Amino acid sequence: MAEKETLYFTKEHEWIEIVNEDYVRIGISDYAVEQLGDVVFVDLPALNDEMEKEDEFATVESVKSSSEIYGPVTGKIAKVNDALEDEPEKLNESPFGEGWIVEVQTTEALDTSEWMDADAYDTYVSGL
Repeated sequence: MAEKETLYFTKEHEWIEIVNEDYVRIGISDYAVEQLGDVVFVDLPALNDEMEKEDEFATVESVKSSSEIYGPVTGKIAKVNDALEDEPEKLNESPFGEGWIVEVQTTEALDTSEWMDADAYDTYVSGL
């Protein structure tokens, strides 16, 4: 389980955990989950799919709405959290742990300057 303080965040509410220089794990923030409400379905990408930075790669549906998830990096889907297919509520229960969505093998150098750290993200969402 990732600690929120070690993650990076996008303005679209995705979180990024740097696994190593070539791999990142991606999920959605606790704020995003709170806004969605009870998650009932997650449309996941396929293993080895290409992810383009800023393009949609997954969809999360809740009792209130549907939300697209956008890629914060360019790369190849290396791992998919298949558990979300049968237990989408893991996103609600543990957005930074068992609720991760994918791991991506990046094809570009990571540029963390485009992302917010946890404190900056908390400040950002407090203004929404």
